[in-house]
Amino acid sequence: MSTRATYDMDGFLAAYDKVMTKWPASTEAATVPTPFGATHVNICGPADGPPLLLLPGGGSATSASWYRQAAELSHVHRVYAVDLIGAPGRTTPAPGRHPRTTADLVSWLDALLKGLDLAETDLGGHSYGAWIALQYTLRAPHRVRHLILLDPTYCFAKMKWAYGAHAVRMLLRPTPRRVRTFLEWETGGAPLDPDWLALQEAAAGFPSVRPVVGPRPKPGALRGLDLPVLLLLAAKSRAHNPAKVAAGAEALLPHVTTITLPDVSHHALPHAAPAESGRLIADFLAGAGG
Repeated sequence: MSTRATYDMDGFLAAYDKVMTKWPASTEAATVPTPFGATHVNICGPADGPPLLLLPGGGSATSASWYRQAAELSHVHRVYAVDLIGAPGRTTPAPGRHPRTTADLVSWLDALLKGLDLAETDLGGHSYGAWIALQYTLRAPHRVRHLILLDPTYCFAKMKWAYGAHAVRMLLRPTPRRVRTFLEWETGGAPLDPDWLALQEAAAGFPSVRPVVGPRPKPGALRGLDLPVLLLLAAKSRAHNPAKVAAGAEALLPHVTTITLPDVSHHALPHAAPAESGRLIADFLAGAGG
């Protein structure tokens, strides 16, 4: 019997759909064929608005988590929030085929943009999704207008040892209780949306594949990135040292705007980001010519 058959997929999808009720009422869903599987995208905002594609973090994160930013940004932008291939969500991987290299991720995003009929887009990501967004932008800068990195990991500084030590038990054998315990530790016991937390717990044991993880981008490539970048950092992140991430990015990126969001941790993003986070993104896109 397959892992997918034994997993409580109905419970996960019910929790996913409950979080999606927090999105704008006009939100619609699309399934985009790619060489690596059918990619699920949640879409809202004016059909003729400038496109903004958002990637979630890894682990138990999904596109549903962007609801606070979607509510703000969809007044002007056409927002496309994506469930990653091989991760929890409504995306369905192709049998026996999943991204194994950074080049595969680039091919997947190329196919996704083609399927959405987007020649170029503003691109944003959180955590691991920010790493994917940055890697894609470095390889396909002609398709990205502006880049938004929300507390990115593996990009500009090392992860904290304590973060890995706390995460490893959950990663080796994820259970709802271990997911909750880890999130409560990383967020410092801050109030979390109970529906969002229930979705993270429901994702424990989801039949996913090992994510593509590579080295940090090369300094020379980052110095050559000639487009506007917004770096939003979580002041209370336990994943890494926000000051070191900021210093690394500012030393390498020629057009970066760095803002530290107070009173929020890494895993409270993006759903529990300060209310002004959506406005900061909107103002950045407008000021950068968006």
